[in-house]
Amino acid sequence: MPIRRELRLTDNPILHHTSELLSKDRAPFTHLLPVYVFPARQVEICGFLSSEVVGKNQTGDITGASKSSTELESPYPPARSVVGQFPRCGPHRAKFWAESVWDFKSSLESIGSGLAIRVGRIDDILEDIINYYKAGKGNHAAGVKCEIVGVWITAEEGVAEKTDERNVFRVAGIKGVNVRVWKDEKFLVDDRDLPYMTPKAIPDTFSEFKKTIGSLRDAPRKALPPPDMLPPLPTRVPPQPEPFKVPDTLGGWILGLSKPLKENPVAMIAPEYPTGAKSQHTYHGGEAYALEHLENIISSGTVCAFRDPRAGPLGEDHNTKLAAWLALGCLTARQVHEYLIAFEEGKTQLGQCSKGYAEGENKGTAGIRTELLWRDYLRLCTRKYGCKLFRLEGFKGELNFQWKHADNEKVKQQVQNFIEGNTGNPIIDAVLREMYLTGYTSDRGRDVVAKYFAKQLGIDWRIGAEWFEYCLVDYDVSGFWGNWQYCAGVGNDPSWEVPSVKMEEVQEKYVRQWTAMESKEYH
Repeated sequence: MPIRRELRLTDNPILHHTSELLSKDRAPFTHLLPVYVFPARQVEICGFLSSEVVGKNQTGDITGASKSSTELESPYPPARSVVGQFPRCGPHRAKFWAESVWDFKSSLESIGSGLAIRVGRIDDILEDIINYYKAGKGNHAAGVKCEIVGVWITAEEGVAEKTDERNVFRVAGIKGVNVRVWKDEKFLVDDRDLPYMTPKAIPDTFSEFKKTIGSLRDAPRKALPPPDMLPPLPTRVPPQPEPFKVPDTLGGWILGLSKPLKENPVAMIAPEYPTGAKSQHTYHGGEAYALEHLENIISSGTVCAFRDPRAGPLGEDHNTKLAAWLALGCLTARQVHEYLIAFEEGKTQLGQCSKGYAEGENKGTAGIRTELLWRDYLRLCTRKYGCKLFRLEGFKGELNFQWKHADNEKVKQQVQNFIEGNTGNPIIDAVLREMYLTGYTSDRGRDVVAKYFAKQLGIDWRIGAEWFEYCLVDYDVSGFWGNWQYCAGVGNDPSWEVPSVKMEEVQEKYVRQWTAMESKEYH
């Protein structure tokens, strides 16, 4: 059972179905092997290379023993972005990602299961597992044969994820193992309840899409309950294939994912963390922490204060900050919806003393649902347009602008200044430095920076999108690339426009905090 972006027990269709089969004594299997693979295409895994298995040189000495992780030879190419050649996952997201996987492992263990965590490619790991059991290495102690009877995987919309699914079918087909792909349950409104028979029928504007939903508050299906218990892991589980060696602690995973990034920093002159500056995103990855945060924003009444995160002064952030957990599937949109319903109808003790409790839907809770639906829409656009998500001409398919490219020395320097937060524009630099140093910045800040990069500098917008992918903890392929297309003017909705930010709309404290700017320099 390869796990991808469903790092949760609650509202997990595969685990729910498995638990039901087990409770009715109808499971056609005795054991379950959940496997999570840190994908070599999306995150740098050379920090897990074992020098003990790299090989020997002509004198018989083991090579690589004193080398950095990036000097050891990996069977996979570096996980670099296509245009800007940045590492695809930076240190903030790598840490949050590792925490989320480890939390899921702990959750599975608490109900009698477990999680094998590996690095590489899903199809390579799957092939190794199938070969292991076919060779009889996984047989039980009493000599009882252990064999794989099926592979279950949840569908995703990303182009790379679809490639993984095809490769899983290919490997399993060769080995004679059946594969079942389950529907993705992360949508707020289940895509099976939408009126679109084909991806081509999905509207090209969000406003038109929203009209087809009807009452958004009544549209979501119910979240699935967490499983009470699951089948145990097999008696013997195949190890991580060479030349990698995986750790058995969370700290080891964080270290291995961050090591290559420290050895090869992207910014030549990285901004220093300003004294007194505070991160807006100090959260821990994992389902347990996602639910804790969700309960906190309900209890505090923050959900009622929510407003369009792309409006308001730059420096204020009214976002729920649930995006990082939603992106990894530690939490689903309909779980959020059900918490909101309970608050609106007074069916929870959370937020009893808050304004808006038991008063029905309000502007804040309605706004949160709209933001969750926006995430749905961008995922459906990925389904509709596929690889066009990453093309310079975007969903529109028109190259009606002369984009600058980084093969020009002047442009190359502009890009370097951009990633170092040294553009000379105090507003832009404040946002860029906060993003680089903390892994987070407000949606308004992101849009302003994206518009500056694409419209004012006129540089290939994909470089900016790739830099966001590296920096931000809440990266989501459909959401990030879809938003960048809109900011660059190549999205499928020509009416969408990023409003410019005026100096009076920016909190002076925010700019001075991240750029160490004197008050007189600000005005």
